[in-house]
Amino acid sequence: MSGCVFCEIIKGERPAHLVLDAEDAMAFLDTRPLFKGHTLLVPREHHETLTDLPADLVGGLFGHAQRLAASMESVLGAAGSFVAMNNRISQSVPHLHVHVVPRNRKDGLRGFFWPRQKYDSDAEAAEYAARLRAGT
Repeated sequence: MSGCVFCEIIKGERPAHLVLDAEDAMAFLDTRPLFKGHTLLVPREHHETLTDLPADLVGGLFGHAQRLAASMESVLGAAGSFVAMNNRISQSVPHLHVHVVPRNRKDGLRGFFWPRQKYDSDAEAAEYAARLRAGT
C-alpha cells in the first residue's frame, strides 16, 4: 500500500532492524520501544487490522509471535513478555502489527501507561535485533 511505513520496510525502501524475515511475515525493532527488544511483527501483505487478515494467515502470524515471545526470555533474559495489538484505535500505523515486548517484574509498565525507551545508539539496536533474530 502506498505510503505505508511498514510496507516500505517490507520492500526494503525504509531501514529497520530486522528480527525475523519469513515468507509470510517480518519482525523488526520498534523505533520507540517500551523496553529494549520491543519488536513489531507484521504480515508481509498489507492488512490494516486483525479482522482484515485472512483466516489462513492467522496461525502462521501467531506462530511467529509465539517464537518471538520465547526469544524475549531465552535470548534477552526477560522474565516474560507482553503481546498485544491495536485495531484502528491507538494503531499508529494502519498495517496490522503485533507488539512483542520483553517484561520483567517491577519494570514500570502499568495498565496502558507505557513509558517509551531509546536505544543508546543504532549499533545497540542492531545488536538487540541480531540477538533476537538468532533466537527465532
